[in-house]
Amino acid sequence: MNIAALLAGLFSGIIGGMGLGGGAVLIIYLTVFKDMEQLKAQGINLLFFIPIATLAVIIYAFKKQIKWRTTLPLAAGGVLGAVGGFFLTSFIGGNFTAKMFGAFLILLGLKELFFKNKTKS
Repeated sequence: MNIAALLAGLFSGIIGGMGLGGGAVLIIYLTVFKDMEQLKAQGINLLFFIPIATLAVIIYAFKKQIKWRTTLPLAAGGVLGAVGGFFLTSFIGGNFTAKMFGAFLILLGLKELFFKNKTKS
């Protein structure tokens, strides 16, 4: 078993279980360290997400941390967005998608560094 793959999966699962988007870790691992095409990495990420999300929903529902009236419309929109994103990605191609993903990560990192909200104690 590949230790790096196990650690990437473990770290992605932990972050995903906390609701923080562990897919970014998995996609970076697959594209940078496994030299995988962006579209294939995204597909694997989506398959990886299903059991992680299912388990997280069960745990958070058990703890009564899910507001179903808010969640269900968001989930419906997410499904529509995923279908639309699939067709859009097929149209624009993997190279442009990889650049968009990289730009998104850079912008997110800059936001976290320079525009962090200060919470009241």
